[in-house]
Amino acid sequence: MNGLQRFALFLTIVGAINWGLIGFFHFDLVAALLGGGDQDELLPRIIYAIVGICGLICLPLLFRSDEEV
Repeated sequence: MNGLQRFALFLTIVGAINWGLIGFFHFDLVAALLGGGDQDELLPRIIYAIVGICGLICLPLLFRSDEEV
């Protein structure tokens, strides 16, 4: 995995964790920091939670060496 791929993966994980925070705790970190809307519907919260879990599953890929890929 090259540097650009690692950076893209890092941003994906950060985004996924934010969506996980929305899904599990109804807290949008990006909206809190930058101002934004509210996410009240159940279905989007479920999707955000699933994306958050996927981001946590991908977290070890950030630290995998090139030889392990």
